[in-house]
Amino acid sequence: MHVVATAGHVDHGKSALVEALTGTHPDRLAEERRRGLTIELGYCWTEWPEVGEVAFVDVPGHERFLTTMLAGVGPVPAALLVVAADDPWMPQAAEHLAALDALGVRHAVVAVTRSDLADPGPAIARASAEVAATRLAGAPVLAVSARTGAGIDDLRAALVAMVTSLPDPDPAADVRLWVDRRFTVRGAGTVVTGTLPAGTVRRGDTLTLGDTQLRVREVQALGRDRESVSGVARVALNLGGRTDDLTRGSVLVTPGAWHQTDVVDVRWSGAGEPPTSPVLHVGAADVPVRFRPLGEGLARLSLPHPLPLRVGDRALLRDPGRRQVWRVDVLDPDPPRLRRRGAA
Repeated sequence: MHVVATAGHVDHGKSALVEALTGTHPDRLAEERRRGLTIELGYCWTEWPEVGEVAFVDVPGHERFLTTMLAGVGPVPAALLVVAADDPWMPQAAEHLAALDALGVRHAVVAVTRSDLADPGPAIARASAEVAATRLAGAPVLAVSARTGAGIDDLRAALVAMVTSLPDPDPAADVRLWVDRRFTVRGAGTVVTGTLPAGTVRRGDTLTLGDTQLRVREVQALGRDRESVSGVARVALNLGGRTDDLTRGSVLVTPGAWHQTDVVDVRWSGAGEPPTSPVLHVGAADVPVRFRPLGEGLARLSLPHPLPLRVGDRALLRDPGRRQVWRVDVLDPDPPRLRRRGAA
């Protein structure tokens, strides 16, 4: 399976474009359909002969729902960035692109939508210039119209080429599943969904949430029951055990395989220095942290509760007030304590 996340400003046609590609509308909530606005994460999937199963995580574009957007994009290796031909370059397009860049997403396709309503040339030129200044440089930029179908075949071909170039994750890797949705099914109990970046989850497995062990009763992917699913994949797990603490941002892991830490040393990059109390976005989690500089481009982050982190993990810091983000790379998830002034 391949998983692609959308990104882009509100009302630029992300959901309509996903529907044109898959035949299914990703907005699940009645309120979303009434307002024509994605509020929660949406999911659609299709099967293309060249690459097999392709799932789309459709994220909100409104600035009030940036945290939800980052929860959907965090574990996903590829993106479909959407901008509209009949609008200028908009703030959320810039913020979403900055987030993708900070998270290290290198595989993307840019779709200039509503090309039937305006000349897409200026939007293509602006989007190309903005993307060229990021790690997504070289991503194809294509004009499309979800209403008329113009350019959809070319977009599909570009997406096929993109997912074909993605590296194959290790099916034997330790599982770390960031939960992006939790709900209850009558007669079944607690169900969580998330993007599994690597590893394999099987029916009957035990996963841990902190110190709590949870049993995987059922595994589902793309609407079908499975005996097992390997990443990258969209998965839904029916869990047994004490699930009261499960929320979006919770993380389920292979028992005994991960170091849980509430202090981590990182390398950061971006314009200016992060504030002393930014928000850390990693996987589908967002937590307020204390930022303590250690040197140029180096800092210590203190978390309010432990998370399973490893050397090389990538995340981002965000200042909600300034709408600014910084890239973060984990250098040491078990650093020595600083016990005296100047020890940093």
